[in-house]
Amino acid sequence: MNVDRLIRIFAGTFVLVSLALGVPGSPLFVSQWWLAFTAFVGANLLQYGFTGFCPLGWVLGRLGVPSAPR
Repeated sequence: MNVDRLIRIFAGTFVLVSLALGVPGSPLFVSQWWLAFTAFVGANLLQYGFTGFCPLGWVLGRLGVPSAPR
């Protein structure tokens, strides 16, 4: 696993979990405020696409996860 792949896995997991917790029709519904977390993840992915900086990528790099081969 490399940093880029783990970022996609984490982002996808967080979006799906927050949607399950934030959509009123879901059996796991807790509060619609969980949708704000979905928006945060989406905004972070958008800025990562433009700047190339991702806080999760920085943390994973510090933990020794290899970056993607170029």
